[in-house]
Amino acid sequence: MNWLKQLTINRKSRFGLFCLAAMVLIALFGPLLVHDPLAYIAKPHEPPSTDHWFGTTGQGQDVLAQTVVGAGPTLWVAFIVSLISTLIGAGLGLLSGFARGRTDDLINLLINIFLVVPGLPLAVVIAAYLPAGPITIAAVLILTGWAWTARVIRAQTYTISEKDFVLAAKVVGEPSWRILWIEILPNMGSLLTSCFIGNTVYAIGAQVGLEFLGLGDISTVTWGTNLYWATNDSALLIGSWWTFVPTGLSVALTGFALTLLTFGVDEITNPGLAAESRWRRYLQTKGITPSTHTPVVRS
Repeated sequence: MNWLKQLTINRKSRFGLFCLAAMVLIALFGPLLVHDPLAYIAKPHEPPSTDHWFGTTGQGQDVLAQTVVGAGPTLWVAFIVSLISTLIGAGLGLLSGFARGRTDDLINLLINIFLVVPGLPLAVVIAAYLPAGPITIAAVLILTGWAWTARVIRAQTYTISEKDFVLAAKVVGEPSWRILWIEILPNMGSLLTSCFIGNTVYAIGAQVGLEFLGLGDISTVTWGTNLYWATNDSALLIGSWWTFVPTGLSVALTGFALTLLTFGVDEITNPGLAAESRWRRYLQTKGITPSTHTPVVRS
């Protein structure tokens, strides 16, 4: 697990962790420092000022308060969806890659079905027929988001199952559950981390998208409902950019932080990527532009 310590050393992952930690702290303690996000405290569509730093919405609510308070529900739902999706995908992927035979065929068929069907359109259709709310959003995103993790873990399980230490464990009669839990799973720590981060990015984007379309509970304050009400109040048409830009930047910054974390994990766990990154930085310090393509010699 040494790669976990290296996350704080790698520049990309360190910056990503800093941005993500800032968002989590805002989600935890920010609501204690701002106004009631649903209170009507000023005139509608007031631009940013010293009284209201991010301006007001089309109903006269404080945009700063809605941006800060909306971070909590959005992030918590995303983390829960990502955790459950990763657990389901990892469990099915491990079982499929290790069991082989008919079990593998059935699970692989199920994975392929969910991978072929576009996730977000399917989520929109399902959410439209269910009661609006965070539980519905979470259930829909879990249903449409586990297959990618299962496919990746299945492939990795296939590879690790052919290693000598796994074959030796089978020869000495170790039970299957112990081989999976002790021999195979610990070698997937970095891959599971990348899957969790990727699922979190998907969950945030899909959740905001569904709520923006009005498929969430519009009476609550989340980043998605903030964008829904900004559109409903014709903010873009009348030039009230401050009603949607802070929320949009928050979503973008969170996604950027998680993406940097993924890059950092890849560089830490893949020595080839780390060496290439160091070599590019060295060439840049010498004033040499690294080649981004494979040279072709023409006769």
